[in-house]
Amino acid sequence: MKLFFGEIFPAVHINDEEQQHIIKVLRMRDGEEISVTDGKGNLANGKLVFEGKKVSLDIKEIQKNLPEFSPKLQIAIAPTKNIDRIEFFIEKATEMGISEVTLIQTEKTERKILNIEKLRKQSIAASKQSLRFHFPVINDLMKFPDFIKNLDPETTFVAHCNENLERINLKDINLKEKITFLIGPEGDFSEKEIQTLAEKGIKAISLGNQRLRTETAGVFVSAWNYFKMM
Repeated sequence: MKLFFGEIFPAVHINDEEQQHIIKVLRMRDGEEISVTDGKGNLANGKLVFEGKKVSLDIKEIQKNLPEFSPKLQIAIAPTKNIDRIEFFIEKATEMGISEVTLIQTEKTERKILNIEKLRKQSIAASKQSLRFHFPVINDLMKFPDFIKNLDPETTFVAHCNENLERINLKDINLKEKITFLIGPEGDFSEKEIQTLAEKGIKAISLGNQRLRTETAGVFVSAWNYFKMM
């Protein structure tokens, strides 16, 4: 399947950047079969029609409301100082079916400015590569206190490195329909932040005996959830 991004309703339209990629980079030809998704669970299949510098789709079939991944996983993660590492996490987590990513600014977060639109484009590219028809939501950077206001302690867990505090093993978690993990920055969550989460009833988890980098922890949790989907 050659998958591209665009609109399905009210009419099928291939994204303008995708059209240029089809023409100038891929050099595809009139009549080639492709698929177009809106990232919301809808898919159109058909053949390319070239009209000058524009490309449209001769629709063969439209599939609506394709099933989403279950359980839905949200990871709230502090952006790393080296932006390449958080970009790596976004790409791999998308490939493994994550539903939502929220970048959180904690007390020890060093990076305060992010190009969210670039991260969203990377998640779209990874979605197409892995043939996803539901794209993950990439939220704007949020301050830690704002993010934790409305968390459900029954479906939320925090991964921190404080071995002196009680932590449950990841394998002992019973999956819910939706689950949220908080992953801290380089240097971990502060003691105050960990205490605040504990007071809200949010349980801490251990990701094993090794100390993982921020982005590695995010990929690890994504892979764990992906395995549970199978």
